[in-house]
Amino acid sequence: MAKPSFWSDAQGAAAISRERNGLLVELDFWKAAELRQDDIEVLFELLREGDLDAIPEISRNLQEFSAEIDAKEIRTLLAGEHDRANVFLTIHPGAGGTESQDWAEMLLRMYLRWAERRGFHTEIIDYQPGEEAGLKSATVLVSGEYAFGLLAAEVGIHRLVRISPFDANARRHTSFAAVHAMPEVDDAIQIDIREEDLRIDTYRSSGAGGQHINVTDSAVRITHLPTNTVVQCQNERSQHKNKSFAMKVLRARLFQRELDEKQKKLDEIHGEKKGIAFGSQIRSYVLHPYRLVKDLRTGRETGKVDDFLNGQIDEFIDAYLLWRVRGKDAKGS
Repeated sequence: MAKPSFWSDAQGAAAISRERNGLLVELDFWKAAELRQDDIEVLFELLREGDLDAIPEISRNLQEFSAEIDAKEIRTLLAGEHDRANVFLTIHPGAGGTESQDWAEMLLRMYLRWAERRGFHTEIIDYQPGEEAGLKSATVLVSGEYAFGLLAAEVGIHRLVRISPFDANARRHTSFAAVHAMPEVDDAIQIDIREEDLRIDTYRSSGAGGQHINVTDSAVRITHLPTNTVVQCQNERSQHKNKSFAMKVLRARLFQRELDEKQKKLDEIHGEKKGIAFGSQIRSYVLHPYRLVKDLRTGRETGKVDDFLNGQIDEFIDAYLLWRVRGKDAKGS
């Protein structure tokens, strides 16, 4: 970075700067850990000299140090090439009309609450409301360090069992919603999108908004013809801004498509028989006749359903990351 020519390549310089900042954060963690260890050793020395008042302080420091190391262990599991990236999170209801659309809305709220708790920034890129309640589809950009690596744990089918608030006979219903995550593509990554392969349509926004957003054709839908990939954005008042956001989502979709194709080939080579993650049920949420959230991959479960739906899902994400690594280790052996 001290070279005079360093900033002549802006993109390359930005990438190196990000790498440097990441290394500084890593270095700061281990310096702080070393200081914490030194403090604990001093407290143990006081205890050996007969100072029993040091016991509560030792206990507190050991608990805090243990929590920091556990969090660091989870962070080391996010070592994938794109785990540090921002993420486009998309939610679609399954078959079932209003019931499933309401469930999709509940999931969106859960992830927005989770992001808020972690200090991540969220921006709803596209929101298609349901006819009576809930949503037909939603895409939200979650910005923060390791947003993609963490929310990749949520990709799949989420199943809800409850007494339907939309059923006059108060019968139990089962609903499904699909969650998908795509990393926001760095500008340094080249995704070949030809202008002639795109069909761009404009239309009037169907969502809530001011007078302008509902009476002008500011919403944008882009179709990538070779792959039949469709993205849309209606969040902004400006058609130009909506098109820019839609192109970002399209780049992320095509990039994720490439990653999925590569993984599919690797799975075929290694004899994997399981389906694509997006099409597999990963978690059940039961609100009746009992209350339980259970992850079908890791076996982790909790009866604190309300807390979970309010965004307290970190324990399940951490359990998935550990489960994923242990699964790879088992295959390797």
